[in-house]
Amino acid sequence: MESPQRRRVTVRGVVQGVGFRPYVYARATGLGLAGHVTNTPEGVVTEVEGAPAAVSAFCERLAADAPPLAVVDAVDHFEVPVVGVGGFSIIASRSGGPARTLVSPDTATCAACLAELADPADRRHRHPFITCTHCGPRFTIVTGLPYDRAHTTMAGFPMCADCAREYADPADRRFHAQPVACPSCGPRLRLLLAAGAKAPYELTGTDPVAEARRLLTRGAILAVKGLGGYHLACDATRPGAVAELRRRKSRGDKPFAVMARDLAGAERLAHVGPEERALLTGKVRPVVLLRRRAGVQGPVEEVAPRSPDLGVMLPYTPVHHLLFGLPGDPPGPELLVMTSGNLAGEPIVTDEAEALERLAGLADGWLTHDRPIHVPCDDSVVRVCDGATLLVRRSRGYAPLPVALPLPVPATLATGGDLKNALCLGEGRRAWLSAHIGDMDDLATQVAFERAERQLESITGVSPELLATDRHPGYRSGRWAARNSGGRPLVRVQHHHAHIASAMAEHGLDGGRRVIGIAFDGTGYGDDDAVWGGEVLLADYAGYTRFAHLAYVPLPGGDAAVHRPYRMALSHLWAAGIPWDPDLPCVSSCPGDELRVLSRQLELDLNCAATSSMGRLFDAVSSLAGVCHRSGYEAQAAMELESAALRAPGREGPDPDPGPYAFALNLPAPDAGDDPITADPAPLLAAAVADLRAGVEPSVIAARFHACVTALVARLCVLARERHGLDTVVLTGGVFANTLLSSACARALREHGFTVLRHRHVPPNDGGLALGQLMVAAARDVPDPPQRGETHVPGGTRQSA
Repeated sequence: MESPQRRRVTVRGVVQGVGFRPYVYARATGLGLAGHVTNTPEGVVTEVEGAPAAVSAFCERLAADAPPLAVVDAVDHFEVPVVGVGGFSIIASRSGGPARTLVSPDTATCAACLAELADPADRRHRHPFITCTHCGPRFTIVTGLPYDRAHTTMAGFPMCADCAREYADPADRRFHAQPVACPSCGPRLRLLLAAGAKAPYELTGTDPVAEARRLLTRGAILAVKGLGGYHLACDATRPGAVAELRRRKSRGDKPFAVMARDLAGAERLAHVGPEERALLTGKVRPVVLLRRRAGVQGPVEEVAPRSPDLGVMLPYTPVHHLLFGLPGDPPGPELLVMTSGNLAGEPIVTDEAEALERLAGLADGWLTHDRPIHVPCDDSVVRVCDGATLLVRRSRGYAPLPVALPLPVPATLATGGDLKNALCLGEGRRAWLSAHIGDMDDLATQVAFERAERQLESITGVSPELLATDRHPGYRSGRWAARNSGGRPLVRVQHHHAHIASAMAEHGLDGGRRVIGIAFDGTGYGDDDAVWGGEVLLADYAGYTRFAHLAYVPLPGGDAAVHRPYRMALSHLWAAGIPWDPDLPCVSSCPGDELRVLSRQLELDLNCAATSSMGRLFDAVSSLAGVCHRSGYEAQAAMELESAALRAPGREGPDPDPGPYAFALNLPAPDAGDDPITADPAPLLAAAVADLRAGVEPSVIAARFHACVTALVARLCVLARERHGLDTVVLTGGVFANTLLSSACARALREHGFTVLRHRHVPPNDGGLALGQLMVAAARDVPDPPQRGETHVPGGTRQSA
């Protein structure tokens, strides 16, 4: 008989809060092994003792057979002295030392819990906080590591005897499920109603969810506390309620997301393919952007006016399922608007007192509860592009899962940008992006940024030695980095270089060979102080050369041109030498007095920053074609232009021919060194004007414009390959959230033999910027001097602030 063997096994990854210790217990006892398992800041640590064959069997498939929510990064084991003590136990978690385990994201309610929720014989029948080791809150309730109830916001809810028995039973689905609760031990749901100038009052003597459902069916707007914050909800099939919510939130025409009762409800409104179906019904349940069905109006048009897409999600908490109603309940809404509980530009509200204050005037009532939310976490937003998931907003269900890095990095904090802010912490070969934070122009968002940074440090154990931020001198994220550097080095990274580096890191590129980076967005601070945004950079992590860009045009009035696309159209026409004739939609849309002032402003170059922005060109063409003249939310004009292009005749066939639509390429002189190519849109604008006067439909103009941009991308990449021998192209920046353009560019480039990399797990917009900043900062110790012919500092500027 072989002598017993004992091994210590350390499992790293998302292994706390996902039922891993119960899984280990069952696996060890099933193999007749003695020992113990515990949570530590490093991960789950197990010691098993028994027959060598059983010990080997325990270790061999430990990762492969792990629980559904676990993500195992590494399993390390080594032999230790035999103890000779029988039995296997789960011992108290060990604190101390740096955190190196990973926290699970919040996940949707599992099928087993939903069955109990609807079962009148189950003690958790209709319990709004039903959960188990396979579902429910994680990231938003964690206050520290290791992951135990004492380190969550459930610490204030002592378990009743029944819950404690389940928690301690290795055979139970709730064995060591930290958020476990029932009607006896809380948390508690309650409904507060607005009372005009008086304080809201609690409605008692009735089921809060049933009353909330009744109010929603009558057109009320309710603030509903969820996993990561409050939603503002109303019945999406009542146009009056949707319009009132839009008015109260100062929402303009910006589309709302909706929550459908079930998959069939989503399919009635929009096209749902197999990839979208998996996203809608999976454990994450993000908002999925779906193409609207042709001819479906009614609630869809009120919820998402003139948008080609509809953002849809399915219920992911017990409260959501109860709001729609269980079998036998009075009829409730079939479709709910579920939008972030905030005013435009503010972070999502998480605290009840804050909700009663900040959402007063927005909500008629508050369906709230007493389980605290430790960190805000908005709904994630995704879409499917060419069969693959494209993250538009990375938040609930994805944060705080790390991104694997192709190169080790020092402990680094990257602060991201000022729009769609998300920060990033990295060390070694991991980077943790925060949940979506928001736009940094609001003080409350800046406070949320600081909270997110502290929480991310606490759960990752990363103490940053290096900081990275955007080069824009006015960015609040950059000012925060400078104020809080504490003598640590601060690297300022060019905006579009960071976009490209983000996509490179996501795809595992080590930076040993440059890529052709196509970075198209609305705005980014350029090395020449201009507003960049239509860039072709030859880049690695350490630096870049500006190979090509859109020709500069004036940005008259800065933000005024962003909010009034007709100003951008007029500026482009002025730069192209095309008269402002009154038959052009953008001219007729501009008030006469403004038109005269704008003309003078352009002539004198007053408050007219130069821009190469592709996003602003989309705005210009949208107005020129008569599609959108005023933008009430970011990228509205561009989104409506994409929608128009999708309506063009023949869209189901091959990509449209751009015809006379073309950019004029201005190639630098042979002795101009590395001066960039400029792409002048004047010819395409002249062609669009000619089409307008010939009575061509706006949808055809929009489609030809998309085809023209696609042709430009392909032509510039071919030139870059001819001159520099590069064959990998990165498509990045917010413009590439346009799936029509992204798909067309990818097809055209592959036809030319290029390898095309697009974002999948990190947003192409500024929500992914921090990852690229981190990689660029880590790649450089000191800035190189500019090379001959270059006007930039590769990799960004480093300083000790």
